[in-house]
Amino acid sequence: MPVLIDVFFLLIGLTALYLGAEWLVNGAAKLAVKYGISSLVVGLTVVAFGTSAPELFVSIGFNQGGFPEMALGNVIGSNICNIGLVLGMSAFICILRVKSELLLRDLPILLVATLVFSWMLMNGMVSRVEGILLFLTAVAYTVFQLFLAKKIKNPKVLEEFESEFDPKEAMAEPIWKLVVLILIGLVGLYFGAEWLERGGVSLAKRFGVPEAVISLTLIAFSTSVPELATSIVASLKKEGDIITGNVIGSCIFNLLCVIGVTAGIKPIASSGMEMVDLYVMTGLTLLLMLIMFTGKRISRWEGAVLLLAYFGYTAFLFITRVAPAAA
Repeated sequence: MPVLIDVFFLLIGLTALYLGAEWLVNGAAKLAVKYGISSLVVGLTVVAFGTSAPELFVSIGFNQGGFPEMALGNVIGSNICNIGLVLGMSAFICILRVKSELLLRDLPILLVATLVFSWMLMNGMVSRVEGILLFLTAVAYTVFQLFLAKKIKNPKVLEEFESEFDPKEAMAEPIWKLVVLILIGLVGLYFGAEWLERGGVSLAKRFGVPEAVISLTLIAFSTSVPELATSIVASLKKEGDIITGNVIGSCIFNLLCVIGVTAGIKPIASSGMEMVDLYVMTGLTLLLMLIMFTGKRISRWEGAVLLLAYFGYTAFLFITRVAPAAA
């Protein structure tokens, strides 16, 4: 019976996170449309932040609750899931074309953010000062993206969103209504994170599974559901810009904003994370750069490689950490 209660909190938390992110992204994207911002920039900023919001709330909750390994594992696992599972699945459904600005600007930023974060963790801690620096970098990145955006209300920009919602209706929406939608989404994210944390921590303790492994797999997958759902829908509609922008932007926000805010509130001190997890995250980032630069696209077989890498890593975690702990 107690196990069913834990599973119930996991499911209700996941549902609240999904709905909260959906409302937040929908309201924010419509707000962006009113200012004529392009879909790639929206994917890199508004949608990326919205789909990273679950990671933010969950990581803050874990770290404040005394589970820093789960806060870190959530971010590391989410980035691994975003690149391996989300991009891999999307590319397997539809070949993803990659724009030059994403290759020359945003991918290098992701790589640098990954390397800097890994370097910070070498001493087993992300201090408050380091967290603030990461967060300020996230703010600068967002401002930079919006500065580069063509804030011109023209039909071509609006047409990029027609598959998600009616741009004309979005233009007619009152700003207060969109702001309320965003706030409701944030409330859903807050409670979803609370419930997911309660169920996840309880299950980890009940079955003796290391907390870091739970966060690297189950929690990371759960908080990546918004990215997965958004990207699969976009891939079926052949909207590569939203997919690649969403994933790259989400990974950047996870490292800069999620870790930055979490450590800024309370330093993340952890000795429970293993370096191999950082190596896998960095390796997948480098592999993604190689794939994208070679053909400016992610083909189906390259998507399959990313998927195999993700499932191989998950199997590795089970064999090396879950099975010994359960024995």
